[in-house]
Amino acid sequence: MRALVVGKVEVYPLADESMGVRSMALGVVTPDATILFDAGVSLAPRRFGLPPHPLEFRAAKEARERITKFAERSDVVTVSHYHLDHYTPSFTSFYEWSSPEAFERTYAGRTVFAKKPDSTVSFNQRRRAAAFLRELEEIGCRVIEADGNRLVLGRTVIEAWGPYPHGSSSPIGHVVVFAVAHGGVKVVYAPDVQGPMDERVAEEIASREPELLVVGGPPLYLEGLKVDSESVERGLTNLALLSKLTKVVVSHHTLRDAAWRVRLSERGVEGVLTYSEIAGVEERLLEAKRRELYRETPPPPAFEEWLRSRAKTPPPL
Repeated sequence: MRALVVGKVEVYPLADESMGVRSMALGVVTPDATILFDAGVSLAPRRFGLPPHPLEFRAAKEARERITKFAERSDVVTVSHYHLDHYTPSFTSFYEWSSPEAFERTYAGRTVFAKKPDSTVSFNQRRRAAAFLRELEEIGCRVIEADGNRLVLGRTVIEAWGPYPHGSSSPIGHVVVFAVAHGGVKVVYAPDVQGPMDERVAEEIASREPELLVVGGPPLYLEGLKVDSESVERGLTNLALLSKLTKVVVSHHTLRDAAWRVRLSERGVEGVLTYSEIAGVEERLLEAKRRELYRETPPPPAFEEWLRSRAKTPPPL
């Protein structure tokens, strides 16, 4: 898989919506360290009233394989917050393509730089985090609370900024934003800030003058449903501003809308990259095109039966 090289920093896109799954898993390599940001994968259980298509499960399997392979050579693995598309749980679920084995391969013996599970995250996230952090200790991980903290590995510095709102102010909670600096080059990884919607977050990112910003964009597909139009427009405005100041890779919620490029262009967001473009692979907006997938490639009866039975064996792909 291809990387985007900024100075002596290599950026490897591992999984996101442009590659067929819910994720923002990203690998970063400097001369001193290998860092895996947010080792999660997930599929929406329902979209357009439909469960994931077999092609989505296959994409989740492939994404998990890329993530675990990168994890095995990583020094640090981050957790920006405790949604299942941002970390690897220890239980078996084919919607996350997770298992006890995948959990150990991802984290065992590594430094985990993780969001503090305090009142800035939701009750459900705190509950998940308690089990997750306990299991990390059981497999010999060194766990460091990320919020406002930093790690120094040779000449590489990993900072955790925030916590910042998960989009606009909401009961969803907050996330941390990570920055990797080496040799005068700064790469910022800003998951789930949704634009960012919060103007303070946009201003703080801009003031740090990163050479590359990897950002979770606004959730266009939720506008008028779970997110008000004003918040989405604010996210688009801030994204447009940042795209004029630095090189931007847009990811995650924005790409759950098949027409995302048109919407961003209408708001002056130009020249952004995607994970799939950097990796040199075809863009696969599988969730956004779930209805078309079911219409054009109907799942075989064995797959439909697997869904109904809630089998614990892998789906027949």
